[in-house]
Amino acid sequence: MMPDIRRETTGTVRADGKMERMSALKDKLKADLTASLKSRDEVRLRTVRMALAAVNVEEVAGKEARELSDEEIIKVLTKEAKKRREAAEAFSNAGRAEQAQAELDEQAVLEEYLPAQLSDEELAALVDAAVAETGASGPQAMGQVMKVVNPKVAGRAEGGRVAAAVRARLAAK
Repeated sequence: MMPDIRRETTGTVRADGKMERMSALKDKLKADLTASLKSRDEVRLRTVRMALAAVNVEEVAGKEARELSDEEIIKVLTKEAKKRREAAEAFSNAGRAEQAQAELDEQAVLEEYLPAQLSDEELAALVDAAVAETGASGPQAMGQVMKVVNPKVAGRAEGGRVAAAVRARLAAK
């Protein structure tokens, strides 16, 4: 007998016949892919296809294929947005403004799927709280502070930005 799978359910059927629920973010990416196909929005279509491909690559990476959670998908999209920003910078330094703008357009589409980035003030407040929590002082305590801060800023600030804020705060102590 076949497992009961309703049409409105999205996900994949595992080898044992059980349904795996797809993440909400992946659902949104797939829906936006269809919408951009219908509206003939080339930039969005290209970017969402690339994002879904990156998610699929990450899902099959490792020893066993698995569905990614929303948090893991956000990490993948953050990496892709960073690649776009770095590529745009490289293109603009090489005097290729048109290609740099194309990369920035793709980055803007990717950022629509990411949580709002923390402002410098919000990041500084989180770092201050983590320094107070750990009682850290001096640059050698950076690892302790980063362990506390990173889970709080996950997906909302790049690691380099967080590290710079922690380094500046510990240097001031």
